[in-house]
Amino acid sequence: MRRHLRIDVDAYDRSIRQFIPGYEGMLAQAARATAVLDPEHVVDLGAGTGALAQAVLQRCPRCTIELIDEDAEMLDQARERLAPFESRVRFSQRPFQGPLPRCDAVVASLALHHIATLAEKEVVFGAIHAALHANGAFVNADANMPVDAAKQRADYRTWAAHLVTSGISEDRAWQHFQEWADEDTFLPIEDELSALRAVGFDAVRVWQCVPISVVKSTKTH
Repeated sequence: MRRHLRIDVDAYDRSIRQFIPGYEGMLAQAARATAVLDPEHVVDLGAGTGALAQAVLQRCPRCTIELIDEDAEMLDQARERLAPFESRVRFSQRPFQGPLPRCDAVVASLALHHIATLAEKEVVFGAIHAALHANGAFVNADANMPVDAAKQRADYRTWAAHLVTSGISEDRAWQHFQEWADEDTFLPIEDELSALRAVGFDAVRVWQCVPISVVKSTKTH
């Protein structure tokens, strides 16, 4: 986190709102899409400081949630945030790639863009599908970019405008995009939807605030 976003972990929750358009709406929409399932057990991939987990716990009063993240400092922040829900949360410090515990829902926010290729991401989608009970769902909130160069540039301009309104200079906004490109891959939404459907999900985008989308993928078989 310190290396990638050039911020301290304890500043993450403030800075992420500067970086991500519609951040609060994104969390609300993802939590709402999860709550429709009335899940008993939820897994949060790349859980970070626990903002999405908190939103899900507030909307799903009978669920427990397991937060998976390999960054120990981020999980420490999540423990503090989620202290009021202590009996309903578990924490696992590990990468989110690999087999997952059986659950009713998997959620993720701003995490899976760290997977470099669509092929690798499809493997993760397959593991999520395997972990879900029948009719379970995967709710993912993340950034996507069009493959068309002109449309991509337009979306980056929209994103840069958000950073500027958040107090970041335009030059610095474009520098952020260049820095993030070292570790982040923003795939076209159409490619991700196709990959989700290929592993057995009925996948639809339920919310968008460029460049962020919330996609709900329901296990159909």
